Amino acid sequence: MSNRPALGCAFEVLETLVLTVLIFFGIQSFVAQPFKVQQGSMQTTLLEDQYVLVDKLSPRWDAYAIGDIIVFNPPDAWNQASNVPFIKRVIGVANDEVELRDGLVYVNGIEIDEPYIFEEDGVPQETLPAPGGATHWVVPAGELFVMGDHRQDSADSRNFGPIEVSHVVGRAWLRYWPFNTFTILPVPTYPELASPAP
Repeated sequence: MSNRPALGCAFEVLETLVLTVLIFFGIQSFVAQPFKVQQGSMQTTLLEDQYVLVDKLSPRWDAYAIGDIIVFNPPDAWNQASNVPFIKRVIGVANDEVELRDGLVYVNGIEIDEPYIFEEDGVPQETLPAPGGATHWVVPAGELFVMGDHRQDSADSRNFGPIEVSHVVGRAWLRYWPFNTFTILPVPTYPELASPAP
């Protein structure tokens, strides 16, 4: 009895496994990848130990915009040797002027509505600058200004300034675990920014 059929079957199994691994890593590298939230800075939009799916494909033709939730590699000074990416919300894009004034956020001179900010006793937290830090930034080309939704528990652009788009892993768009929290993450609109300042 020839063992060729057995060898052929083993080769097909091996070929399928290799192809599956290549597809898996191809999808994670270029299309989407899972991400575990490991910080409390996006509370209550996202909580620690929840999982989101990060879209790495659409940003190639659809630029990041104000309101997007992104996963990115923080500046080296803030990496703290943990190699854990940060997850924050985009507040300003290239050429935007971001200002913190009286606990509120202004983009291009207009106060923006931020319904996602963490609330304490039903009152949204104030957005304060880092101690002794800047209150005004102009976002350079190729960079983004980001902040966490839990403004008092977030190391973000208030601390380390705008981040380079090249450091962004992708756009978080789907929360899928725990399953009872499964939802597409809403992206707020800022109609106030579409109108000229008064």
